[in-house]
Amino acid sequence: MNTALSLDSMVATPRPQDIPMLMANGVEKIYPNGTHALERLNLHIARGEIVSLLGPSGCGKSTLLKMFADLEQPSAGQIRWNGKGDIQSQCNMAMVFQEATLMPWATIEDNVRLPLDLQGISKNTSTAKVHAALEAVGLGKFTRAFPRELSGGMQMRASLARALVTEPDLLLMDEPFGALDEFTRQKLDSDIRSLWAEQDLTVVFVTHSIYEAVYLSSRVIVMGARPGRVVADVAIEGAAIRDDQFRTSESFIKQCAQLSSILEQASGGTHHG
Repeated sequence: MNTALSLDSMVATPRPQDIPMLMANGVEKIYPNGTHALERLNLHIARGEIVSLLGPSGCGKSTLLKMFADLEQPSAGQIRWNGKGDIQSQCNMAMVFQEATLMPWATIEDNVRLPLDLQGISKNTSTAKVHAALEAVGLGKFTRAFPRELSGGMQMRASLARALVTEPDLLLMDEPFGALDEFTRQKLDSDIRSLWAEQDLTVVFVTHSIYEAVYLSSRVIVMGARPGRVVADVAIEGAAIRDDQFRTSESFIKQCAQLSSILEQASGGTHHG
């Protein structure tokens, strides 16, 4: 019997679905001015998860998100997409920033069309995609409007449509609803949950809000005060379909309290909600 052969045959090759979509392995980030943003951070996110990054201001949440977007490079350690070092070949990524960043001189339709224009896709092909993305975020009737004619919440919806129009499988969101009123924010959080479920997205969402993190997420990653690192990885219990009743449920309140306690310790005793 060939022992080496039999042992080799017992080592299973990892299936694609077993490889995390996003991996941060021993990631450090030290900026030229000496700011130590991230320290030996490890985090794996599976395909199809919706994960929130929660932590005190300045703990490196946005820095980590930019690394997952390939907009920042680690000083040490590795970022991997589906186990590979090249995001372009592994993910169709879209990002939504804190500001809507719409072009004020262009209609909402043309703002949403921009990524497709940059890809050289003809209007004949792109128009149906643009209208579908606007319908998905509830702006189907506002194609000819200009950004100044929309509320802050509607402008963020347009920004979200612009991200969705490329049909991404990875959606990165950097505290996009932080400047909005609570009612608008809750509505948009519900929309994100629905879009995530409908479009087979993997979502990473940076937030300062415990309530938003618990409502949105399948997991919440709590990061410690700078230099940022993972101090807790909390699975969120809740139905796949979540509504306003979930926000008042005992389970929701208990999980918010648990995260609040973890976050207070992570912030060095200072609470950030």
